Amino acid sequence: MTAASASPRRRRTRRTGLRVALAVGVAVLVLALIALDTTVVPIGSELDARQQAFDPAAWAAAEFPRIQAAIEERAVPAAELAAAIAADPARAAEEFGVMSSGMPVYAVTFSGTAGEARSGVYDVTVEGLEGIRVRVQTGPAINGTDVRDATGTVAFGDFRNQIEYQDAGAALNNRVREDVLAGIDTANLTGRTVTVTGVFRLVNPENWLVTPVRMSVP
Repeated sequence: MTAASASPRRRRTRRTGLRVALAVGVAVLVLALIALDTTVVPIGSELDARQQAFDPAAWAAAEFPRIQAAIEERAVPAAELAAAIAADPARAAEEFGVMSSGMPVYAVTFSGTAGEARSGVYDVTVEGLEGIRVRVQTGPAINGTDVRDATGTVAFGDFRNQIEYQDAGAALNNRVREDVLAGIDTANLTGRTVTVTGVFRLVNPENWLVTPVRMSVP
């Protein structure tokens, strides 16, 4: 073999060796970066607990008393709230509401006479509310996320994803059914006086759908 024919082979061998060395170097660098970005989570630690599956029922059981108390503290008498909304919706929202998805969520309190129910939702005649239909959810289905959104203290960023955020709202509604409504004969409220503290999202100023966080029937 002549020197001329051997030289290209040596060059190809050197190039192949260089490519192998570069590939190995890149692999080592990637592994090093992964190692730097990896956190060791001791079993049973607080971080380990946070990384476990979200339990909406447990979360709601812990959070509902705080949210319930905050709603009761913020609740505005229905006639006063209706007058404020009619006079200046933007100011009423700023003063009394919590913005959620572009709409204010209000905490309200009232007493009134329950009318006919449809799918567990009662119309309630409230003195001083002219031209406003008030309805109260009594289950078995409690819909919406108004309880979750009413205080402004439960944020999407508190959860890992949209599913957990929605599950949190549903679990709070379950607490309403179990903690607020379980002791009330919700199938037979027509004609009776009900006292309600709850929340509603102002979709229609003339139609309030209230989710109760406190309810009594003398």
